[in-house]
Amino acid sequence: MLRSFVAEIPVLFRKAPLKSAKNYATEAKFETKPFKLHNLKTGPATQKTVTRDEALAYYSAMQKIRRLETSAGNLYKEKIVRGFCHLYSGQEACAVGMNAAMRPQDNIISAYRVHGWTHLMGVDVKGVLSELTGKQGGCARGKGGSMHMYAPNFYGGNGIVGAQVPLGAGVALACKYKGNNGVCLSLYGDGASNQGQVFEAYNMAYLWNLPCIFVCENNGYGMGTSADRSSCNTNYYQRGDVLPGLWVDGMDVVAVKLATDFAIDYVLKNGPLVMEVYTYRYSGHSMSDPGTSYRTRDEVQEVRQTRDPISSFKDKIINAGLVTADELKKIDADIKKEVDEATAAAKADTEIGLPELSTDVYSNNLEGYIRGANPSSWLKHSTLNKAVNM
Repeated sequence: MLRSFVAEIPVLFRKAPLKSAKNYATEAKFETKPFKLHNLKTGPATQKTVTRDEALAYYSAMQKIRRLETSAGNLYKEKIVRGFCHLYSGQEACAVGMNAAMRPQDNIISAYRVHGWTHLMGVDVKGVLSELTGKQGGCARGKGGSMHMYAPNFYGGNGIVGAQVPLGAGVALACKYKGNNGVCLSLYGDGASNQGQVFEAYNMAYLWNLPCIFVCENNGYGMGTSADRSSCNTNYYQRGDVLPGLWVDGMDVVAVKLATDFAIDYVLKNGPLVMEVYTYRYSGHSMSDPGTSYRTRDEVQEVRQTRDPISSFKDKIINAGLVTADELKKIDADIKKEVDEATAAAKADTEIGLPELSTDVYSNNLEGYIRGANPSSWLKHSTLNKAVNM
């Protein structure tokens, strides 16, 4: 996770420092845009002191997700990634900011735009790309693909629109039941915000006082249409009715970190909260959507030039003296090399064999044979990641 990545930063850059550490500022204060509040008397702080190590970690994590998604898009165009593929480019500050605030006992569940989240929660780049390409080195042995990746405390992408929201409430219920002081971030998009099960989850979480943060990643567009055309109320942070709500600029990694810190503390003491993370996606909804029929290319370009989460954060930390442009170029080059090598490894990886097709159905098989299969068939279910004997 990003939390451990922060601690590793000094080691990662110790090999060839471009300057002595004494030439850098050790920390800097950053102001965020005001947060919008619903049913809250107070909100998050609008100022945060960011250390040099944190700045390097945030920048590196966002840049790696961006490069990872670029590779995923290219693999799809080469027809090496098949099926659906939803890219996160433009939304990197959302995942990195939330992940930076999460503690070891906290959990997250999301929809299908989750390649970056999978990496942040512990899967290396090759594990993500191998999963995308359906290879055995993937985090789900190539069986899940783009929408079904998992890691410890990460309950995956989910392909049914909005279905992950009540599941997230269930994970929060498990945290409360176990008494581990954990929370669950249940993520969904503006396109899923009108699903009935979203409001049912709000209601149940409120009645049961669950430590659940319902996070609407509002990137402005669903599949083929804008939020304004699909929702009568686009203030998604207000749509929990009696549930408190919080709006945050999702293009600012520091603001997202502050908002998530506040939300975790709040839900542990008071119950569920709705957080709208206002962001933008550069690609279409999926690779089958060019993303230009319902918005202009000029609009996308303007966001890239004025609100991009990576370049704007880069400017801030350089101007604050936390890093230099040359140092970030070195980081960019290292990340490109890592992702390029992982891409080549994913291409060279192999698929699982036929005996593994029936594995991973249950963590502890009680059935013997797969239901619906011929009883005389060799195709039996076995435990996780262990092929059966023919």
